[in-house]
Amino acid sequence: MPRLVLLRHGQSEWNLANRFTGWVDVDLTANGEDQARLAGQLMREAGFTPACGYASLLKRAIRTLCIALNTMDRVWIPVHKHWRLNERHYGALTGMDKEEVAARHGDEQVKIWRRSYDIAPPPLAADDERHPRFDPRYAALDPALLPDTESLKTALARVEPYWRTEIAPRLAAGEDVLVAAHGNSLRALIKILFAVPDTDINLVEVPTGNPMLIELDAAGAAPRAARFLDEARAQSLPPLP
Repeated sequence: MPRLVLLRHGQSEWNLANRFTGWVDVDLTANGEDQARLAGQLMREAGFTPACGYASLLKRAIRTLCIALNTMDRVWIPVHKHWRLNERHYGALTGMDKEEVAARHGDEQVKIWRRSYDIAPPPLAADDERHPRFDPRYAALDPALLPDTESLKTALARVEPYWRTEIAPRLAAGEDVLVAAHGNSLRALIKILFAVPDTDINLVEVPTGNPMLIELDAAGAAPRAARFLDEARAQSLPPLP
């Protein structure tokens, strides 16, 4: 049976600073690097041997994947990076301190922006320097594909085609796969895999640097078992569909 690990990147500099990060390309902290190494150790101890790895185009996910694979002595496997695995875009909140945003707009409004399924933060203006159309890594993309803000619903719509066309076929072929990405892009994958209702996805948490090991059926489509490998920091998982 194929196995899939979903790995949220280790602690980033803006996780530590409590800022809305989204598509901003911040690096890991020293603690985040340690979390990535521990993730690799846990996967190795679990006997997980991925045939390939996937990451977003953001260095905190890429470096988490590289550090974990190095710990597993599997840096030689193919690694695929794609913008569709990027974190959810936080629009005009990008770069702002979360406590300052709460003081300005109220805790309830911030909770809606952060945790609701289909409500996005205010968008960036088209000429805002934070807009991804000014980032050279997306220069080859149709500008219409680049978000100025996202809800989890629209982020899922971005992630799902890549899951269906690139990652799921690997699992269906019997390969073990490692995906290193972000809290919300991984929540999108969890929603797809576990058929989590729209009203319940806000309850799903993905801790940094804690590998979520999912055992799938022979077709690589439906989860048969799932657990976080770092039991000391384990979160509750959605029920299997």
